Amino acid sequence: MRHESSTVIALVGRVPAGLLAALAESGNVAVVRAGGSDRSGAAGSTEPGGPDGSGRPAGTHGPAALAPPALATWEPGARALREAARRRATYVVVAGDPLAGVASAWQAMWDVASGPGSAASFEEQAADTLAAWRGKRFELPDYYLVAATADDAETSPDLYLGPLRAARPRRVAVTGTAGVGAGQASAPAMTANLLDTVRSLEHGPWWPPLDELIDTARRFHAGGLAEMQQARYS
Repeated sequence: MRHESSTVIALVGRVPAGLLAALAESGNVAVVRAGGSDRSGAAGSTEPGGPDGSGRPAGTHGPAALAPPALATWEPGARALREAARRRATYVVVAGDPLAGVASAWQAMWDVASGPGSAASFEEQAADTLAAWRGKRFELPDYYLVAATADDAETSPDLYLGPLRAARPRRVAVTGTAGVGAGQASAPAMTANLLDTVRSLEHGPWWPPLDELIDTARRFHAGGLAEMQQARYS
């Protein structure tokens, strides 16, 4: 369990850039972007970078410097959460999640076009992410906030509104982002809606161990999907 004084919220789903910018101007709220910067504009530790912004140390040259190793799918979100732990605000909203790769692979298993290898891909992502969690490379955020639009009603299910919400209903919430990006006039209303959701988050039991959450995802059944889709817009 986290022990910081701030409430850390991972914002996932369809997150327009304009929404993050507006949110960063709100009082008592700090925003951390995976691979980006916080509300003050200072570069965070959410991405590796050298003095020239190339991602390599000063004095590194040659072909190897042009091809840094790819980050594991859990790593950008884990770095963003570590950055969030250093923020001093009532709420720290993190646009990133160490479970992003697991969530993507889990969703792919419901897509017939993904083929029979999708289950193996999920297990690979789960094993890699679990190893990082067991190595204390990251902890889960206090809450997940899923940004959803009306178009999402027809998409395949996701990890957050399915297995994670089933395991801890009070630690996963939904906020509507319909209209954000269509015009500046809609952004303030959507920001207010998101802030209302954040401030109404309820206390509840902490997350179970990540291996238990992964197992819940493995056993999550199709009968719960219709209810999950309705929960997006409740």
